[in-house]
Amino acid sequence: MEMRLSLERDRKSAETSYAQNPLDGDKLARWGRALLNLAQFEHGAKSKQMISDATSKLEKALTLNPKTKHDVLWCLGNAYTSYGLLVTDMDAAALYFEKATMCFKQASDADPSNDLYRKSLDVAAKAQELHMEMHRHGPIQQTMAAEPSTSTSTKSSKKKSSDLNYDIFGWVILAAGIVAWLIIDSKPPHPQ
Repeated sequence: MEMRLSLERDRKSAETSYAQNPLDGDKLARWGRALLNLAQFEHGAKSKQMISDATSKLEKALTLNPKTKHDVLWCLGNAYTSYGLLVTDMDAAALYFEKATMCFKQASDADPSNDLYRKSLDVAAKAQELHMEMHRHGPIQQTMAAEPSTSTSTKSSKKKSSDLNYDIFGWVILAAGIVAWLIIDSKPPHPQ
């Protein structure tokens, strides 16, 4: 709850700051990042809407800054990946994952020494597979919870469920890392 309140304060601050100078791409990118971070605490349509709003702000931030910053591209790639995972249509999700891959590639090309960009590019390559697993097993797990199962199907479903849980856990860890990095990155440096 404390993290959510902190992120909400960051969002309001970024929105106010951007309103004072609507031609500042950095301030708009900060607002987009804050929305993307907050979207992790929402569900369903509200989460999708926040990610969509974040995406449009990050895209506009890139047009305001002719010299594109690699961290904005990386954040935009995360927005596309997050949205793609929430979309149920496989073809639509694939388009979002493709956009994410392009953003991660551009960010990695701009800063080849950044391991996070390269790892994000690797994860984006697996996003479509994760999407299929999430959407394929979600309804199956609900059905299986309502029906009695045999010992053979129980072992098989436990393995599939375990694999899916590890995949989802991996994405959660990535998201937590993104949030931590963005919070640390948005704090002003301490005077020395």
